[in-house]
Amino acid sequence: MLNIILLGLVSFFSDISAEMVYPLIPLYLTSVFGATPALVGIIEGMAESVASLLKVYSGYISDKYKQKKILAFGGYSTGIIYKIALLMASSWAGILVARVVDRIGKGIRTAPRDVLVCESADLNKMGKAFGVHKALDMAGSALGILIAFILLSKVDGNFDYKTLFAISIIPAAIGLVILLLVKEKKEHREFKVKEPFWKKIKDLDKNLKLYLIVTFIFTLGNSSNAFLILRGKSLGLTDANVILLYFIYNVSASMFSVPFGHLSDKFGRKKILVLGYITFSLVYFGFAFVTNSEVLVILFIIYGLYTAMTAGVERALISEISPVNLKGTMLGLQATIVGIALLPASIMAGLLWNVFGVSAPFIFGAGLSLIAAGMLIFLMNRTQKQTI
Repeated sequence: MLNIILLGLVSFFSDISAEMVYPLIPLYLTSVFGATPALVGIIEGMAESVASLLKVYSGYISDKYKQKKILAFGGYSTGIIYKIALLMASSWAGILVARVVDRIGKGIRTAPRDVLVCESADLNKMGKAFGVHKALDMAGSALGILIAFILLSKVDGNFDYKTLFAISIIPAAIGLVILLLVKEKKEHREFKVKEPFWKKIKDLDKNLKLYLIVTFIFTLGNSSNAFLILRGKSLGLTDANVILLYFIYNVSASMFSVPFGHLSDKFGRKKILVLGYITFSLVYFGFAFVTNSEVLVILFIIYGLYTAMTAGVERALISEISPVNLKGTMLGLQATIVGIALLPASIMAGLLWNVFGVSAPFIFGAGLSLIAAGMLIFLMNRTQKQTI
């Protein structure tokens, strides 16, 4: 359990650093560089997708060479490089480069970190383990956003974004130091299968293949959270108040990640994931038609519930139904699929916003989420194959 807490603290401090910056990026792009919602969508989509292939490759390398901690350390290190790139950026193109650097780091670290969590967990408490990690992760996000909010609310005129970018380097460095304390399970064994994993795709558990397809369909409608921030701005909220809404979302997700992880251990991953997708759909319909800030607060709280129902639970599901020697690869593959889908998702969201209005991308996302939930209900076997 100590390893899980340490890995959670690594994410906690790294996310303080990341979320001090992330919710400000769409505001920075629109207020300083005059970017449109469509351009924000392109930047976010490209940043996710350019680095997405690294996620499956990083997982594959962690499975093959058993160097999960080193890979994770390299991935988390790019958080510092990202902030330096933001400090140097003088145009939206520079912000795009910085975002790509950040996503490359996430692509490198995600799968090996998740395997470290998986290996540190009791087999019958996988959901709770990922829930604990996600709770600390989201708590760090909330604290980072709160810091950004406090700094932003104290400024009457032009906000000095670059000062905040510089300060955000400190918690990223603390996270790296904590990662050094994590114990990695050392394995020395030869795998019988020497072929690349993609040649064995047909032999994977059918539930795993189905969930990867569901992930892609769902993500096509789940565009960048930057659009939620822009939605708040469209209702006339100040930058500081929009950041506060994003803080509320992260607090909600942090509070409920462990309970929903535990519920997935007790009642099954599928039921919680279906509930999460339906919740997402309802929230996105709400974002499409909301007209006042009070309702917007409620929507951001419920959006945090959706994250708590899915983020850790889906990792636990993939860990359970993946071949024992391909857990990192499959976790990375799922993250890669999400990254690939985020490019068209964010571009479509931006174009739908520009052409049809602010409601269109949220209606589109709500519909695809219902389709994903239906696929899980009617196509995924009730008894999931255990391959741990």
